[in-house]
Amino acid sequence: MLRGALGGRGADAQASSCELLSPAMAPAPPPAASFSPAEVQRRLAAGACWVRCGVRLYDLTGFVRHHPGGEQLLRARAGQDVSADLDGPPHRHSDNARRWLEQYYVGDLQGDPQGSVENGAVTSASTQKTDPAMEPKLKAVDWDKDLVDWQKPLLWQVGHLGEKYDEWVHQPVTRPIRLFHSDLVEALSKTVWYSVPIIWVPLMLYLSWSYYRTLAQGNVRLFTSFTTEYSVAMPESTFPGLFMLGLLLWSLVEYLIHRFLFHMKPPNDSYYLIMLHFIMHGQHHKAPFDESRLVFPPVPASLVIAFFYVFLRLILPEAVGGTVFAGGLLGYVIYDMMHYYLHFGSPHKGSYLYNLKAHHVKHHFAHQQSGFGISTKFWDHFFHTLILEEPHPKIQ
Repeated sequence: MLRGALGGRGADAQASSCELLSPAMAPAPPPAASFSPAEVQRRLAAGACWVRCGVRLYDLTGFVRHHPGGEQLLRARAGQDVSADLDGPPHRHSDNARRWLEQYYVGDLQGDPQGSVENGAVTSASTQKTDPAMEPKLKAVDWDKDLVDWQKPLLWQVGHLGEKYDEWVHQPVTRPIRLFHSDLVEALSKTVWYSVPIIWVPLMLYLSWSYYRTLAQGNVRLFTSFTTEYSVAMPESTFPGLFMLGLLLWSLVEYLIHRFLFHMKPPNDSYYLIMLHFIMHGQHHKAPFDESRLVFPPVPASLVIAFFYVFLRLILPEAVGGTVFAGGLLGYVIYDMMHYYLHFGSPHKGSYLYNLKAHHVKHHFAHQQSGFGISTKFWDHFFHTLILEEPHPKIQ
């Protein structure tokens, strides 16, 4: 069954089967477009992944690789009516998932009471009707009637949304976001995923080697600022433990920041706090597949990393704090890389990353106030914020 959110980038009804909308913020295709079963079959034979709900057709070609349940799950349903799959089992897709699906709408299937497409399973529009309970949710996306003007930078607009901001920001879209008027500032707010290991792994390795050598000198002691009689020697054998402590502490920091800072609810009447929330994390929930905004850009990341480094240096001996920091820095790199992969990777079904991906997608589309762990669900278990599996009634 379909897992996670069906969605993707809408394709022009007249384009080739695998062509998706460009990153330019184009409106949804006109609803008047229609396709015969034979036309749909030609696109399926060319490798496209089109599905339908009732008579409405959706091109998911650009999304199959990102689908939480795996590419093959969608490929196996190419040409089919997925209305029943949206309602589960194994789970009922959220309203956000259904809205997300509408961004892929390309047109309607022409009615043919006897028509069906072999191998593509495009059955007649009249043989399977859309579930009436779902019908109100299947509405084409009209970007011109959104609460913001998508042709302009969003950061200066979201503060005016007031009480509508929280609902709006948690209705994801599949289009890029522009935050700033300035091209330079806009460029600094975005980055490619591989900038993270390129910049921070060499620093982590250098600090690790440097502080290991310091510990190996045998003159580092803990608690000397409080007492010399009961201070504790820190030989080089403590390096692995301190490094792993840094990794563990980062996983906790990751959870706490995500839960209490990134998911704070700004006051409805605070223009600047709404802006702050949007630039910190809201923009990621609004456009979860904007790959240029999935990892922290180097400039703001440098400020946060410098803060933690100075903090550890102030409360611990240099070599001890530096070793813990190096472990935490590796934890941050792993976190950012895993976060990118959970959005754009296709982990093997049943694997640890597969389960994490499904967990994270549920956080984006249905459970924004739980499931805060990215690289691990340990702290969600510990603080009771785990996203629980929803029971689904058995089909008679």
